[in-house]
Amino acid sequence: MDLTAAASIVPLLGWALHGGILTRRLASARRDPLTGLHTRAGWTARAEHLIRRHPNAAVLLVDLDHFKNLNDTHGHAAGDAALVATADRLRTWCGHNGTAGRLGGDEFVAVVQDLAAADLDALTAVLHRPLPYHGTFLPMAASVGVCPVADLAVPVLTDALAAADAAMYAAKGRTRRGSRTTR
Repeated sequence: MDLTAAASIVPLLGWALHGGILTRRLASARRDPLTGLHTRAGWTARAEHLIRRHPNAAVLLVDLDHFKNLNDTHGHAAGDAALVATADRLRTWCGHNGTAGRLGGDEFVAVVQDLAAADLDALTAVLHRPLPYHGTFLPMAASVGVCPVADLAVPVLTDALAAADAAMYAAKGRTRRGSRTTR
């Protein structure tokens, strides 16, 4: 290989390395560092794709109940453990039929391909299961709001999130241990 060819390859290798680094940084920016779930940006792209492809999809908004009290009583490490456990439980419940994300704080979001095939009672039950933590059990509770995309005039993610949010607050008002759909 002559010197001219080698000199033209060096910048290309640098750009390839730089591109790889940027790709890894972008991927890590789309994952919540504590829970490993998608952040809002990463989840939104996947959710919009599922909503377009699956007319029976549903958007869920999950908010932990009494989270501040858990943090204040048991410490922030316990709060982090509760967030990680919630993420794991939501990810497992979604399985291959949906995707979960963390919006921030103690708010989580999910989208599933088919609401009729999703067992909301099982999700509520698992989100309320106490969490073993350093020889004790942390109380866990969550309110879940659900918006079946088919109920929307136009299946748009922002509208589905708004409806799921309203349903979640209605569930909080009705009970600290439940879920509610927009119906």
